[in-house]
Amino acid sequence: MSASILSVFRALQSEIKGGFFTDETMRRLYATDASAYRELPAAVACPRNEEEVALLVRAALEYGFALIPRTAGTSLAGQVVGNGVVVDVSRHMRQILNIDPARRRVRVQPGVIRDNLNMALKEYGLFFAPETSTANRAMIGGMVGNNSCGANSLVYGSTRDHLLSVKGFMGDGHYRHVHALSDEAFYAKLQAGDPEGQIYRTLYNILIEPANRREIERQYPKSSIRRRNTGYALDLLLRHRPFQEDGTPFNLCTLLAGSEGTLMLMTELELNLEPLPPPHKALVCIHCESIDESLRANLLALEHRPTASELMDHYVLECTKNNIEQQQNRFFVKGDPAAILMVEISDHSEHKAIERAKQLVAHLKEAGYGYHHPIVTGDDIQKVWTLRKAGLGLLSNMPGDAKPVPVIEDTAVDVRDLPDYIREFNDILKKYGLYSVHYAHAGDGELHLRPIINLKTKEGNALFRTILEEVAALVKRYRGSLSGEHGDGRLRGEFIPFMLGEQVYAWLKEVKKAFDPQNIFNPGKIVDTPPMNTSLRFEPGQPTPDIPTLLNFDSSLGILRMAEMCNGTAECRRTHHRGGTMCPSYMATLDEKDTTRARANILREFLTHSPKSNRFAHDEIHEVMDLCLSCKGCKTECPSNVDVAKMKAEFLYQYYCEKGIPWRSRLIASIDKVMRWAALLPSLYNRLGRGALVKRLMGIAPQRSLPRLHRRTWAQYLNKRLAAGQTTASQRTVVYLFVDEFTNYHDVPAGIAMTELLLALGYEVRRVKHFPSGRAYISKGLLKEAQNYARRNVEIFAPLLIEQPAVLLGVEPSAILSFRDEYPDLLSGTLQSKAKAVAEKALLLDEFLAQQMEAGAISNSAFKALDRTIWVHGHCHQKALSSLTYTRKSLSLIPGLSVRFIPSGCCGMAGSFGYEKEHYDLSMKIGELVLFPAVRQAAPGDIVLASGTSCRHQIADGTGRQAMHLAEVLYEALKKSE
Repeated sequence: MSASILSVFRALQSEIKGGFFTDETMRRLYATDASAYRELPAAVACPRNEEEVALLVRAALEYGFALIPRTAGTSLAGQVVGNGVVVDVSRHMRQILNIDPARRRVRVQPGVIRDNLNMALKEYGLFFAPETSTANRAMIGGMVGNNSCGANSLVYGSTRDHLLSVKGFMGDGHYRHVHALSDEAFYAKLQAGDPEGQIYRTLYNILIEPANRREIERQYPKSSIRRRNTGYALDLLLRHRPFQEDGTPFNLCTLLAGSEGTLMLMTELELNLEPLPPPHKALVCIHCESIDESLRANLLALEHRPTASELMDHYVLECTKNNIEQQQNRFFVKGDPAAILMVEISDHSEHKAIERAKQLVAHLKEAGYGYHHPIVTGDDIQKVWTLRKAGLGLLSNMPGDAKPVPVIEDTAVDVRDLPDYIREFNDILKKYGLYSVHYAHAGDGELHLRPIINLKTKEGNALFRTILEEVAALVKRYRGSLSGEHGDGRLRGEFIPFMLGEQVYAWLKEVKKAFDPQNIFNPGKIVDTPPMNTSLRFEPGQPTPDIPTLLNFDSSLGILRMAEMCNGTAECRRTHHRGGTMCPSYMATLDEKDTTRARANILREFLTHSPKSNRFAHDEIHEVMDLCLSCKGCKTECPSNVDVAKMKAEFLYQYYCEKGIPWRSRLIASIDKVMRWAALLPSLYNRLGRGALVKRLMGIAPQRSLPRLHRRTWAQYLNKRLAAGQTTASQRTVVYLFVDEFTNYHDVPAGIAMTELLLALGYEVRRVKHFPSGRAYISKGLLKEAQNYARRNVEIFAPLLIEQPAVLLGVEPSAILSFRDEYPDLLSGTLQSKAKAVAEKALLLDEFLAQQMEAGAISNSAFKALDRTIWVHGHCHQKALSSLTYTRKSLSLIPGLSVRFIPSGCCGMAGSFGYEKEHYDLSMKIGELVLFPAVRQAAPGDIVLASGTSCRHQIADGTGRQAMHLAEVLYEALKKSE
């Protein structure tokens, strides 16, 4: 990099207030997107506004560096990967500028998320129609750049069909407004002597010639194909006046949509809105014995005017079996179909929607298509669509280096050609001993087809190109589009001369030059692209180092391959508006560095490319991992099940092996030992804990209160209570209580409530001496110590629980769930097998009660009616490793109780995270996203329930309300004998 570029970058660091980064960490995080490509950018810019974008454009023109526009980074063809300056507008430029309900229009900045926009539009009875599978994090700027479609394109078309006008910067550095032009305005543009006039003249000169128009119409995909993103949309410009006498007014937006940021840097977009779709839907889920059968069923289904017709094959369905979150969405699946075609019927009455669905089913049965045809209605429809949308991420779950790769995943043909096209496509794969995943938009003639290829090998790299070459020829023979909605980027751009002909390609290059004469806007995409099998995330012949770990990563074939499971689909970039837990730090900061994806990427980068013997010993990894709260949301909600909490624990352990363990980490990890001494003088500890000096010495935020010690521990209470004897147990199941290190000292009332509740319900309660859970050791990366506790606890509880009518119950979710999550990974051999067996008996209170209710052992007759409202905040680990369904069922024991689940993710405390002075502000910001406002909304007489000790403490510090544990709520409602 030249001295002049370095100098201007230093100047931009002070001028771009939203952030301008040249450090190694940020450059590595932005080196990839959701595609197969990797290239380090020169820098990363996060402009706050149009003025800062203007600074970047002027500097790029003067010093000759490229600008790569980026929003959510979910591109599949490498559109936002390159060696220029990545311009990430997703962090700051995310405002809805104006909603005009009367004209059904909205103006937005490019970083507005599609689903968030529709949440704001709902009150007006309007919505922005194109719906990608990534709609909960896909941003409007990216949707315009790629001309996104989605499942409902049968009715609403593509983003291009809804783009009215654009504001932004063109290749001469000037800010311009692009919109539909009257005939007079169009001809005035032709006469203009400025660079904008040159754009219009270039297009006019190409398109006005009849021979040119014939060549364009001959080379571009069939007009019947709605999904068409190959090259720039010259064919669609022909539908405007003056090239078509009865055409629509000329609008450059037709060209800008799908241009992938290569023609203009857009800062404001005006969109057409649609009335909300018919409210009643019925979803017919056609189970087929083969892909071909499903595609022929699709042709029949289209006769019934569906709003969507989507396909999932058995490879995707198999992946959903092992995904914790998606398992519950498989309720409609019967057997092991080769494919399921999901056909959505919408109508203005539920009766009509269901009747039309039944007519479709009758038609299918008559034609002999499908062996099972469930009709899904109501809220269950969203569960089915969630399963389908998870397809892209789920595909990365395949263990090993061979993965479904995006290479010919975006081809589109006339829907009537689809069965024959797919048959020939699979014949090509068979020739090379390959097979493919098939899923997505059958109704519109586009399936996302992903062959399984190992790109780490030279043979895989060569196949990557060969398959695209052969499939491109097949697509051309069917006059289809090599890109239906994902764009050309650097993946398919090389094949545009073949797909559209050399003459059309020459015109595309003229268009690029007219818009961007200095080639500063996203060069190397669509035109003049490098070879498609270069600059890949995995280099041919790249070895995968075998990295020893303390935790067991066998299921993913090592920690590096677990990091590689992240394919960049960016489910972790959801905001708090859409619910879920993953990823709390990103929800608060909106910084790519704080996503699950970033943490997986930084591990992959250094574990792959580090020259050190200890590949973990990099401060760059520590910087990105620092704000991970270890909530485990990613373990469930990431479609690829990338378990960053587990990888962070391993990273810290390995990092500390080289760097040493910070004293605060050692202190917090040893909470049980510290509290054991402090419990000798609880009053003194409580007084000292209120003082600033102790907090300062411990690195605790001065604003944060410290948990208080009780005058006696839960263990002391239990010893005395159980020694006094129990009434004869009426229940068969024996309950062992796990006296965790948090409840024992700080939440004794919750422990007492659980004890008395179980005794009153007739259970024999036992306590044996055991070791702390090790949860604090795990979260701080002191895995040797945690392993010792795990071994000893498994040795203690295995003979008491395995093949015995007994369970192990805990008060604190993070402690008892350690048996289920970390213990099997901390141990090996026979002990690991025992740990897995013990894990099956280690339960949360609500899990146990739900089981007992199902067995008829307990009922609501034991509880008093409570005419109150209870607000429930779920513990992160419970949501990741269990379910709040058990909490709902347990609370149903109390007659009259009105239960409201707060749609919160992580509370923000996350063990010690929220206590630490450098994390306090972020911790409280996370709490303010959803949890604190909901708790403040609760009436004074309402109950607030939070089963996690950290959650209760956070609620108290953030709202002043005292939350209760489930055991306390149930014990309070228990009918007590006089």
